Amino acid sequence: MKLAIISHTEHYKHPDGTIVGWGPTISEINHLAQDFDEIYHLAFLHPEMPPPSSLPYTSPKIKFIPMKPVGGKGIGEKLKIIANVPSVINSVNKVLQLVDVFQLRTPTGIGVFLIPYLSLFSNKKGWYKYAGNWNQENPPIGYALQRWMLKKQHRKVTINGRWPQQESHCITFENPCLTEKERVIGLQITNAKEFKPPFTFCFVGRLEDAKGVQRIIDAFSSLENKENVNTIHFIGNGEKLNVYRKQCEQRQLPAVFHGFLDRAQVFEIYKKAHFLMLPSTASEGFPKVIAEAMNFGCLPIVSSVSSITQYVSSSNGFVVNPCSAEALRELVLDILKIEENVLKVKASKAYKVAKDFTFENYRHRIKTEILKQSAP
Repeated sequence: MKLAIISHTEHYKHPDGTIVGWGPTISEINHLAQDFDEIYHLAFLHPEMPPPSSLPYTSPKIKFIPMKPVGGKGIGEKLKIIANVPSVINSVNKVLQLVDVFQLRTPTGIGVFLIPYLSLFSNKKGWYKYAGNWNQENPPIGYALQRWMLKKQHRKVTINGRWPQQESHCITFENPCLTEKERVIGLQITNAKEFKPPFTFCFVGRLEDAKGVQRIIDAFSSLENKENVNTIHFIGNGEKLNVYRKQCEQRQLPAVFHGFLDRAQVFEIYKKAHFLMLPSTASEGFPKVIAEAMNFGCLPIVSSVSSITQYVSSSNGFVVNPCSAEALRELVLDILKIEENVLKVKASKAYKVAKDFTFENYRHRIKTEILKQSAP
Protein backbone atom coordinates (compact mmCIF):
# COMPACT_ATOMS: atom_id res chain seq x y z
CA MET A 1 0.00 0.00 0.00
CA LYS A 2 1.22 3.50 -0.86
CA LEU A 3 0.49 6.58 1.25
CA ALA A 4 0.50 10.30 0.47
CA ILE A 5 0.93 12.74 3.33
CA ILE A 6 0.01 16.35 2.59
CA SER A 7 1.17 18.89 5.15
CA HIS A 8 2.71 22.27 5.86
CA THR A 9 5.66 20.65 7.67
CA GLU A 10 8.80 22.78 7.35
CA HIS A 11 11.59 21.11 5.36
CA TYR A 12 15.11 22.37 4.71
CA LYS A 13 18.13 21.33 2.67
CA HIS A 14 21.57 20.87 4.20
CA PRO A 15 24.59 22.06 2.18
CA ASP A 16 25.29 18.42 1.30
CA GLY A 17 21.80 18.11 -0.20
CA THR A 18 20.21 16.13 2.64
CA ILE A 19 16.54 16.99 3.17
CA VAL A 20 15.47 17.37 6.78
CA GLY A 21 12.19 18.41 8.38
CA TRP A 22 10.53 19.26 11.66
CA GLY A 23 11.59 16.48 14.01
CA PRO A 24 8.30 15.24 15.53
CA THR A 25 6.57 14.87 12.15
CA ILE A 26 9.59 13.25 10.48
CA SER A 27 9.91 10.74 13.35
CA GLU A 28 6.26 9.80 12.95
CA ILE A 29 6.64 9.26 9.20
CA ASN A 30 9.87 7.28 9.63
CA HIS A 31 7.97 4.83 11.83
CA LEU A 32 4.98 4.67 9.45
CA ALA A 33 7.36 3.62 6.68
CA GLN A 34 7.39 0.14 8.21
CA ASP A 35 3.76 -0.33 7.17
CA PHE A 36 3.74 1.07 3.61
CA ASP A 37 5.47 0.21 0.36
CA GLU A 38 6.03 3.91 -0.36
CA ILE A 39 5.23 7.20 1.36
CA TYR A 40 5.09 10.46 -0.58
CA HIS A 41 5.30 13.54 1.64
CA LEU A 42 4.10 16.69 -0.10
CA ALA A 43 5.21 19.61 2.08
CA PHE A 44 6.97 22.97 2.17
CA LEU A 45 10.68 23.40 1.45
CA HIS A 46 12.16 26.51 3.07
CA PRO A 47 15.39 28.21 1.95
CA GLU A 48 16.78 28.83 5.45
CA MET A 49 19.29 26.68 7.29
CA PRO A 50 17.53 23.96 9.31
CA PRO A 51 17.17 24.26 13.10
CA PRO A 52 18.75 21.54 15.29
CA SER A 53 15.29 20.06 15.92
CA SER A 54 15.12 18.94 12.28
CA LEU A 55 15.61 15.30 11.33
CA PRO A 56 16.27 13.37 8.09
CA TYR A 57 14.15 10.58 6.71
CA THR A 58 15.53 7.15 7.54
CA SER A 59 13.82 5.00 4.92
CA PRO A 60 14.32 4.99 1.13
CA LYS A 61 10.60 4.26 0.87
CA ILE A 62 9.86 7.90 1.81
CA LYS A 63 9.84 10.37 -1.06
CA PHE A 64 9.74 14.09 -0.25
CA ILE A 65 7.92 16.26 -2.80
CA PRO A 66 8.64 19.95 -2.19
CA MET A 67 6.18 22.79 -2.41
CA LYS A 68 6.90 26.50 -2.28
CA PRO A 69 5.99 27.80 1.22
CA VAL A 70 2.75 29.76 1.40
CA GLY A 71 0.80 31.21 4.31
CA GLY A 72 1.81 33.13 7.39
CA LYS A 73 0.75 36.22 9.27
CA GLY A 74 -0.75 39.26 7.61
CA ILE A 75 -3.18 39.82 4.75
CA GLY A 76 -0.40 39.73 2.15
CA GLU A 77 0.68 36.24 3.18
CA LYS A 78 -2.92 35.03 3.21
CA LEU A 79 -3.43 36.32 -0.33
CA LYS A 80 -0.41 34.32 -1.46
CA ILE A 81 -2.30 31.18 -0.44
CA ILE A 82 -5.15 32.11 -2.79
CA ALA A 83 -2.71 32.83 -5.63
CA ASN A 84 -1.14 29.40 -5.18
CA VAL A 85 -4.36 27.37 -5.03
CA PRO A 86 -4.05 26.01 -8.62
CA SER A 87 -0.42 25.04 -8.12
CA VAL A 88 -1.09 23.24 -4.82
CA ILE A 89 -4.10 21.36 -6.17
CA ASN A 90 -2.10 20.32 -9.23
CA SER A 91 0.68 18.97 -6.98
CA VAL A 92 -1.85 17.14 -4.80
CA ASN A 93 -3.52 15.53 -7.80
CA LYS A 94 -0.20 14.26 -9.16
CA VAL A 95 0.65 12.67 -5.83
CA LEU A 96 -2.80 11.12 -5.37
CA GLN A 97 -2.37 9.29 -8.67
CA LEU A 98 0.65 7.51 -7.21
CA VAL A 99 -0.94 6.22 -3.98
CA ASP A 100 -3.74 4.16 -2.48
CA VAL A 101 -4.54 6.37 0.50
CA PHE A 102 -3.79 9.88 1.76
CA GLN A 103 -3.48 11.79 5.00
CA LEU A 104 -4.04 15.56 5.10
CA ARG A 105 -2.58 17.19 8.21
CA THR A 106 -4.57 20.14 9.47
CA PRO A 107 -5.13 22.90 10.49
CA THR A 108 -3.04 24.64 7.86
CA GLY A 109 -3.48 27.49 5.42
CA ILE A 110 -3.82 25.13 2.45
CA GLY A 111 -6.35 23.06 4.40
CA VAL A 112 -8.97 25.77 3.90
CA PHE A 113 -9.30 24.77 0.25
CA LEU A 114 -7.90 21.22 0.28
CA ILE A 115 -10.51 19.85 2.70
CA PRO A 116 -13.45 20.82 0.46
CA TYR A 117 -11.53 19.88 -2.67
CA LEU A 118 -10.71 16.39 -1.42
CA SER A 119 -14.18 15.95 0.08
CA LEU A 120 -16.01 16.91 -3.11
CA PHE A 121 -13.70 15.94 -5.97
CA SER A 122 -11.66 12.94 -4.83
CA ASN A 123 -12.82 9.38 -4.23
CA LYS A 124 -9.37 8.33 -2.99
CA LYS A 125 -9.29 6.64 0.39
CA GLY A 126 -7.89 8.85 3.10
CA TRP A 127 -8.15 10.51 6.47
CA TYR A 128 -7.48 13.86 8.09
CA LYS A 129 -5.35 14.65 11.11
CA TYR A 130 -6.38 17.71 13.13
CA ALA A 131 -3.46 18.60 15.39
CA GLY A 132 -4.95 21.67 17.05
CA ASN A 133 -7.42 22.22 19.88
CA TRP A 134 -10.58 20.47 18.72
CA ASN A 135 -12.65 22.13 21.43
CA GLN A 136 -11.28 25.69 21.10
CA GLU A 137 -14.06 28.19 21.79
CA ASN A 138 -12.81 31.10 19.71
CA PRO A 139 -10.31 29.76 17.18
CA PRO A 140 -8.89 31.81 14.30
CA ILE A 141 -11.37 31.87 11.43
CA GLY A 142 -9.26 29.54 9.30
CA TYR A 143 -9.07 26.95 12.08
CA ALA A 144 -12.80 27.26 12.81
CA LEU A 145 -13.66 26.78 9.15
CA GLN A 146 -11.47 23.69 8.80
CA ARG A 147 -12.87 22.15 11.96
CA TRP A 148 -16.44 22.77 10.74
CA MET A 149 -15.69 21.23 7.34
CA LEU A 150 -14.05 18.19 8.93
CA LYS A 151 -17.14 17.62 11.04
CA LYS A 152 -19.38 17.77 7.97
CA GLN A 153 -17.47 15.38 5.69
CA HIS A 154 -17.36 11.59 6.18
CA ARG A 155 -13.73 10.50 6.10
CA LYS A 156 -12.07 9.67 9.43
CA VAL A 157 -10.53 12.54 11.39
CA THR A 158 -8.01 11.92 14.17
CA ILE A 159 -8.22 14.51 16.94
CA ASN A 160 -6.77 15.34 20.36
CA GLY A 161 -8.99 14.50 23.34
CA ARG A 162 -12.52 13.22 23.88
CA TRP A 163 -15.40 15.66 23.71
CA PRO A 164 -19.17 15.76 24.31
CA GLN A 165 -21.22 15.10 21.16
CA GLN A 166 -18.06 14.03 19.32
CA GLU A 167 -18.93 12.94 15.78
CA SER A 168 -18.57 9.21 15.15
CA HIS A 169 -16.03 9.70 12.35
CA CYS A 170 -13.83 11.85 14.62
CA ILE A 171 -11.50 9.53 16.51
CA THR A 172 -9.49 10.38 19.61
CA PHE A 173 -5.86 9.67 18.74
CA GLU A 174 -2.71 10.15 20.79
CA ASN A 175 0.16 11.71 18.86
CA PRO A 176 3.16 9.34 18.94
CA CYS A 177 6.49 10.43 20.38
CA LEU A 178 8.07 7.41 22.12
CA THR A 179 9.65 4.10 21.13
CA GLU A 180 9.33 0.89 23.11
CA LYS A 181 13.04 1.13 23.91
CA GLU A 182 12.50 4.61 25.35
CA ARG A 183 9.65 3.22 27.45
CA VAL A 184 12.07 0.70 28.99
CA ILE A 185 14.67 3.39 29.67
CA GLY A 186 11.96 5.68 31.00
CA LEU A 187 10.87 3.10 33.56
CA GLN A 188 14.42 2.75 34.83
CA ILE A 189 14.83 6.53 35.08
CA THR A 190 11.45 7.00 36.78
CA ASN A 191 12.12 4.31 39.38
CA ALA A 192 15.58 5.68 40.17
CA LYS A 193 14.69 9.39 40.24
CA GLU A 194 15.01 11.06 43.63
CA PHE A 195 12.61 13.90 44.37
CA LYS A 196 14.75 15.81 46.78
CA PRO A 197 15.53 19.55 46.72
CA PRO A 198 17.01 21.45 45.07
CA PHE A 199 14.65 20.63 42.19
CA THR A 200 15.27 20.98 38.47
CA PHE A 201 12.52 22.45 36.27
CA CYS A 202 12.27 22.63 32.49
CA PHE A 203 10.20 24.23 29.75
CA VAL A 204 10.14 22.90 26.18
CA GLY A 205 8.47 24.75 23.33
CA ARG A 206 8.20 28.11 21.61
CA LEU A 207 9.55 30.86 23.84
CA GLU A 208 6.57 33.20 24.00
CA ASP A 209 4.18 34.65 26.55
CA ALA A 210 1.23 32.53 25.38
CA LYS A 211 3.19 29.35 26.11
CA GLY A 212 3.79 30.57 29.66
CA VAL A 213 7.44 31.63 29.64
CA GLN A 214 6.75 35.05 31.18
CA ARG A 215 4.50 33.43 33.80
CA ILE A 216 7.32 31.06 34.74
CA ILE A 217 9.86 33.85 35.07
CA ASP A 218 7.50 36.02 37.10
CA ALA A 219 6.49 33.15 39.39
CA PHE A 220 10.06 32.12 40.22
CA SER A 221 11.16 35.75 40.57
CA SER A 222 8.62 36.24 43.34
CA LEU A 223 9.82 33.25 45.36
CA GLU A 224 11.41 34.56 48.56
CA ASN A 225 13.61 31.53 49.03
CA LYS A 226 15.12 30.05 45.87
CA GLU A 227 17.53 27.63 47.53
CA ASN A 228 15.24 24.70 46.68
CA VAL A 229 15.40 25.56 42.97
CA ASN A 230 18.44 24.13 41.23
CA THR A 231 18.00 25.01 37.54
CA ILE A 232 15.24 26.16 35.21
CA HIS A 233 15.94 24.88 31.69
CA PHE A 234 14.31 26.70 28.76
CA ILE A 235 14.48 24.67 25.54
CA GLY A 236 13.28 26.28 22.33
CA ASN A 237 13.46 29.58 20.52
CA GLY A 238 11.31 32.63 19.95
CA GLU A 239 11.39 36.35 19.23
CA LYS A 240 11.60 37.20 22.94
CA LEU A 241 14.51 34.87 23.74
CA ASN A 242 16.92 37.70 24.56
CA VAL A 243 14.25 39.56 26.54
CA TYR A 244 13.58 36.50 28.70
CA ARG A 245 17.28 35.80 29.15
CA LYS A 246 17.95 39.37 30.28
CA GLN A 247 15.07 39.23 32.78
CA CYS A 248 16.44 36.04 34.31
CA GLU A 249 19.91 37.57 34.59
CA GLN A 250 18.55 40.72 36.22
CA ARG A 251 16.42 38.74 38.66
CA GLN A 252 19.24 36.28 39.36
CA LEU A 253 17.24 33.22 38.40
CA PRO A 254 19.17 29.97 37.84
CA ALA A 255 17.92 29.77 34.25
CA VAL A 256 19.64 28.18 31.28
CA PHE A 257 18.45 29.00 27.76
CA HIS A 258 19.45 26.20 25.39
CA GLY A 259 17.74 27.32 22.18
CA PHE A 260 16.73 24.45 19.93
CA LEU A 261 18.01 21.03 20.94
CA ASP A 262 17.71 17.74 19.13
CA ARG A 263 15.44 15.03 20.48
CA ALA A 264 18.16 13.09 22.29
CA GLN A 265 19.41 16.22 24.05
CA VAL A 266 15.89 17.14 25.19
CA PHE A 267 15.39 13.63 26.57
CA GLU A 268 18.61 13.94 28.58
CA ILE A 269 17.16 17.00 30.30
CA TYR A 270 13.90 15.17 31.02
CA LYS A 271 15.91 12.42 32.67
CA LYS A 272 17.52 14.88 35.08
CA ALA A 273 14.56 17.23 35.62
CA HIS A 274 11.87 16.76 38.23
CA PHE A 275 9.19 18.95 36.66
CA LEU A 276 8.09 20.06 33.19
CA MET A 277 6.35 23.44 33.17
CA LEU A 278 3.81 24.34 30.49
CA PRO A 279 1.43 26.96 31.97
CA SER A 280 0.10 27.73 28.50
CA THR A 281 -2.85 29.79 27.30
CA ALA A 282 -1.99 29.09 23.65
CA SER A 283 -4.14 26.92 21.42
CA GLU A 284 -2.84 23.45 22.20
CA GLY A 285 -3.91 20.05 21.00
CA PHE A 286 -1.94 17.84 23.32
CA PRO A 287 1.74 18.85 23.37
CA LYS A 288 3.96 15.82 22.86
CA VAL A 289 6.49 17.24 25.30
CA ILE A 290 4.11 16.39 28.15
CA ALA A 291 4.01 12.69 27.28
CA GLU A 292 7.76 12.65 26.64
CA ALA A 293 8.49 14.20 30.02
CA MET A 294 6.07 11.90 31.85
CA ASN A 295 7.84 8.92 30.31
CA PHE A 296 10.99 9.90 32.22
CA GLY A 297 9.32 10.61 35.54
CA CYS A 298 9.31 14.36 34.92
CA LEU A 299 6.12 15.62 36.54
CA PRO A 300 4.01 18.00 34.44
CA ILE A 301 2.91 21.41 35.73
CA VAL A 302 0.34 22.43 33.14
CA SER A 303 -2.74 24.52 32.42
CA SER A 304 -6.20 23.18 31.60
CA VAL A 305 -6.06 23.92 27.86
CA SER A 306 -7.77 21.63 25.36
CA SER A 307 -7.30 17.93 26.20
CA ILE A 308 -4.31 18.35 28.53
CA THR A 309 -6.27 17.69 31.72
CA GLN A 310 -7.74 14.54 30.19
CA TYR A 311 -4.27 13.09 30.73
CA VAL A 312 -2.81 15.19 33.56
CA SER A 313 -4.51 15.42 36.96
CA SER A 314 -3.61 15.78 40.60
CA SER A 315 -2.78 12.06 40.67
CA ASN A 316 0.08 12.28 38.16
CA GLY A 317 0.99 15.95 37.97
CA PHE A 318 -0.16 19.48 38.73
CA VAL A 319 -2.65 21.83 37.07
CA VAL A 320 -2.27 25.61 37.35
CA ASN A 321 -5.70 27.14 37.82
CA PRO A 322 -6.13 29.98 37.11
CA CYS A 323 -3.24 30.11 34.68
CA SER A 324 -1.40 33.09 36.13
CA ALA A 325 2.05 33.85 37.54
CA GLU A 326 0.55 34.21 41.01
CA ALA A 327 -1.19 30.83 40.87
CA LEU A 328 1.97 29.21 39.49
CA ARG A 329 4.02 30.71 42.33
CA GLU A 330 1.62 29.33 44.94
CA LEU A 331 1.63 25.94 43.27
CA VAL A 332 5.44 25.80 43.23
CA LEU A 333 5.50 26.72 46.92
CA ASP A 334 3.06 23.87 47.63
CA ILE A 335 5.12 21.44 45.54
CA LEU A 336 8.28 22.26 47.48
CA LYS A 337 6.51 21.06 50.65
CA ILE A 338 5.39 17.68 49.28
CA GLU A 339 7.14 14.60 50.63
CA GLU A 340 9.39 12.64 48.31
CA ASN A 341 7.36 9.42 48.45
CA VAL A 342 4.24 11.28 47.29
CA LEU A 343 6.09 12.77 44.32
CA LYS A 344 7.54 9.37 43.41
CA VAL A 345 4.05 7.85 43.34
CA LYS A 346 2.89 10.68 41.06
CA ALA A 347 5.89 10.09 38.79
CA SER A 348 5.07 6.38 38.56
CA LYS A 349 1.51 7.17 37.55
CA ALA A 350 2.72 9.75 35.04
CA TYR A 351 4.97 7.15 33.44
CA LYS A 352 1.99 4.82 32.94
CA VAL A 353 0.03 7.55 31.10
CA ALA A 354 2.79 7.82 28.49
CA LYS A 355 2.19 4.23 27.32
CA ASP A 356 -0.48 5.43 24.86
CA PHE A 357 1.98 7.71 23.06
CA THR A 358 4.27 5.09 21.52
CA PHE A 359 4.89 4.84 17.80
CA GLU A 360 3.97 1.18 17.99
CA ASN A 361 0.54 1.96 19.43
CA TYR A 362 0.03 4.65 16.79
CA ARG A 363 0.92 2.32 13.92
CA HIS A 364 -1.41 -0.37 15.25
CA ARG A 365 -4.32 2.05 15.48
CA ILE A 366 -3.66 3.43 11.98
CA LYS A 367 -3.84 -0.09 10.57
CA THR A 368 -6.89 -1.26 12.53
CA GLU A 369 -9.00 1.88 12.93
CA ILE A 370 -8.10 4.03 9.91
CA LEU A 371 -6.89 2.03 6.92
CA LYS A 372 -9.66 -0.56 7.15
CA GLN A 373 -12.30 2.18 7.15
CA SER A 374 -10.79 5.02 5.14
CA ALA A 375 -13.18 5.23 2.19
CA PRO A 376 -14.80 8.66 1.55
